[in-house]
Amino acid sequence: MTPDRDELIRLLALEDFTPVYARADAVRRESVGDTVHIRAILEFSNYCRRQCRYCGLNRNNRTAHRFRMTPEEMLATARAAHQAGYRTLVMQSGEDPWYTKELLGEVVKEITSWDMVVTLSVGERPHGDFAYWKQCGATRYLLKHETADPVLYDALHPCGTLEARVGCLRALKALGYETGSGFMIGLPGQTLSTIADDLLLLKDIGCDMAGIGPFIPHPATPLAHQSAGDPALATRAVALARLLLPAAHLPATTSLGVLDDAEKQHVFSCGANVIMKKVTPDAYKTLYEIYPAQLGHTDIPAERRALEQQIRALGRNPL
Repeated sequence: MTPDRDELIRLLALEDFTPVYARADAVRRESVGDTVHIRAILEFSNYCRRQCRYCGLNRNNRTAHRFRMTPEEMLATARAAHQAGYRTLVMQSGEDPWYTKELLGEVVKEITSWDMVVTLSVGERPHGDFAYWKQCGATRYLLKHETADPVLYDALHPCGTLEARVGCLRALKALGYETGSGFMIGLPGQTLSTIADDLLLLKDIGCDMAGIGPFIPHPATPLAHQSAGDPALATRAVALARLLLPAAHLPATTSLGVLDDAEKQHVFSCGANVIMKKVTPDAYKTLYEIYPAQLGHTDIPAERRALEQQIRALGRNPL
């Protein structure tokens, strides 16, 4: 039976969550099998017009060193990822209108001509942009809603509304994109009821992907002194997302690994079936700082091989 709101709240508060993890893992195995999908993430611009109070890319952060990759740089990195075995590229940036729909469309056309799947994650854009990129070959779009509580959303986003965010997600779904959303665990003012609403919004939209990870405070944001989110609670939310969306792609998020690498491994036995790896060149990698993280040298082929070994060690099949 699919849990309703009251049941989700009750489950999130359980002292022993082990049976729920087991159920989520069984649903994962039955619905999407034992494959772990490895995605490459290319972060190509850290310029952003938004003012999200938790994000190090927000336009009010005057300490950020901004960058934009050229289309040639983007294609060279995408080619290296493709040669290393990646078959999906997540193209991610702040909301940067410098990249017109035509410019991004040309990059998407070239990458998809190599038989590579493109996921775009470039924020809220006009409906016409979404439609154009779909025509250019993009098939997936990731746009996290971050919180389903409209009051909390307004407090964290002086630059937008939850209604507009959800409207974009529904437009993407209507255009035929594999549509991804997601949210953070541990935002100031969040409750278990809020998390239940987040999960139900994913189901209501009909999300094909959902990224759920803990909040990590950035020192150059208004939330700098807040506590980080609980990785274990994030893992619980992933497990419940699997029960609500049996066939969805659910990643072990990078933020989860920043706070607790063991929890990131554990989440693969709790419903997750995707992992993402940065392929952003060294010159830009540390500048794309939504939250602080220790990042090493980018070696695309070696890191791909290491991920495959880790996934096989978990008894799963890398793809």
